[in-house]
Amino acid sequence: MKAVILAGGLGTRLQPYTFFIPKPMLPLGNKPLLEYLVEWLSKSNKVDQIVICVSYLHRSIEDYFEDGSRFGIEIKYSRSDRPLATAGQLKTASNYLDDSFVCLYGDSVYEFPLDKMIENHIKDKAFISMALTRYKTNLKYGFIELDKSEKTLVSDWKEKPEVAGLINIGCYVFEPEFLKMIPKSISFGMDQAVRASIKEKKKVKSYIVNEGSFIDIGDKKSYLEAYKQYVKRLGKI
Repeated sequence: MKAVILAGGLGTRLQPYTFFIPKPMLPLGNKPLLEYLVEWLSKSNKVDQIVICVSYLHRSIEDYFEDGSRFGIEIKYSRSDRPLATAGQLKTASNYLDDSFVCLYGDSVYEFPLDKMIENHIKDKAFISMALTRYKTNLKYGFIELDKSEKTLVSDWKEKPEVAGLINIGCYVFEPEFLKMIPKSISFGMDQAVRASIKEKKKVKSYIVNEGSFIDIGDKKSYLEAYKQYVKRLGKI
C-alpha cells in the first residue's frame, strides 16, 4: 500500500518560522517534523511507498529525503507550482495511486496503530476511513440562552461552557475512486471532497484513536508546545 503526505502548504500561521523553512521541515527535538511521519509510515508493515506532495520550498524536502533509501522506504514526489489546499494537493498524486492508499497531513505527528486502521478499512469495504479523536475545550465567551416561547426573555447564562466531540486528525485511508471527487488544478479542501462523498452515499467510516495519539502543529503556540515536549524526550545532553 502507498501513503501520501501532504506537505505543500505555505504555513502562514507559523510565520516568520516558515519564511525560509517549509512547515513540515520545522525541527521537533533533533529532527524535522516530516521525518517522524516517514518513520511512522515505514514502521507499518502495510505501507511500502510514500508519495510526498510538495510545493512551497519543495527543494528542502526533496534534498533531505531524496529517494527514501536512507529511511528504509521508497519515496516519490508530486510537485505543484502553487498551493492547492488539502484535496487539491492530493489530486496531483493521482498518477501514483491505483489502489487503496493512506493520506496524512504533513503538519501533525501520529502515534497510533495505522495497521489496524488499514485492516478495518479493508474489512468494512469502506470508501473513506477517517481517524478521529475526542476533544474538549471551553468556549471563549459566555453563552446566553433565550426562552423558547418568549424570544426576548433571557432564560440562562452559561459562562464559558465546555464543548466536547470528535475531531478529524488528518489521517485517512481512501479508495482510489475518491480522487474523482476532487476537481483538477484548483484549490479544493478535503472537507469539501469528503462531504461530496457523504452526499453521494459513499461509505465513510470512522476510526477513533486515543487522546494524545496525535500532535497538531497548526500555529506558533502548538508548535512551541510540541517542540518543548520533544526536547524533553531527548533528556539532558
